[in-house]
Amino acid sequence: MTLREVQRILNAEIIWSSESQLDVDVDYAGASDLMSDALAFSEPGLLFLTGLSNAQSVRTAHIIEAKAILYVRGKTPDMEGLQIAVQNRIPVLSTKCLMYEACGLLREHGLPGISEFHLKRGDG
Repeated sequence: MTLREVQRILNAEIIWSSESQLDVDVDYAGASDLMSDALAFSEPGLLFLTGLSNAQSVRTAHIIEAKAILYVRGKTPDMEGLQIAVQNRIPVLSTKCLMYEACGLLREHGLPGISEFHLKRGDG
């Protein structure tokens, strides 16, 4: 699923992204407001959903090599977080959906979660 499709499905606002990044595929989605959980379960290729809108969420996305960050509940990153996202070319989107709703809609449209992604690869 591309970021452009994610944007359409969740009626998300693009906070920052280059136009070409919107056509990049994300492999799977993961959601957490606990950055320690995100660090533990994530792998490169993730669409990272969170409601934590401080710079730490963007730093975490960079460390886990997320393809993009999607803030839920209409949140957006603080100024420091946005600067980190721009410097590291991490697309940032925001949806008014609650986290549960956003995850459900993405799953309904075929984007797997981390455990399903591992099963498809045969290592789960």
